[in-house]
Amino acid sequence: MHYESSDAKYMQNIKDGYPQGFEAFAAFDGAVFSENDHVLSKKTRELIAIAIATTTQCPHCVEIHSRGAQKAGASEQEISEAVMVSAALRAGGAVTHGWMAMKFFQDEANSG
Repeated sequence: MHYESSDAKYMQNIKDGYPQGFEAFAAFDGAVFSENDHVLSKKTRELIAIAIATTTQCPHCVEIHSRGAQKAGASEQEISEAVMVSAALRAGGAVTHGWMAMKFFQDEANSG
């Protein structure tokens, strides 16, 4: 899949197709990333968003939150670390799913 910033124009199709759902999402997203009444700083929330976006592989989210993190004062090193935390968790998820593979393999081997 190829991503371009201009692809965001298709959000209107989603909004038109399910306005109630879109409005609920927009309100939720807006509340999470608003400037007021948060324990976590804007920079921290943007760094978390980058880590999650790289894990969920949302290119639009990576773009938006990388720009947001930069505007919130994040350094290149902080963004790099957030990305590597994401990579470690994604790799860790593969390892722990490997535990399940071994469990099922052993269950099958021992049931014979």
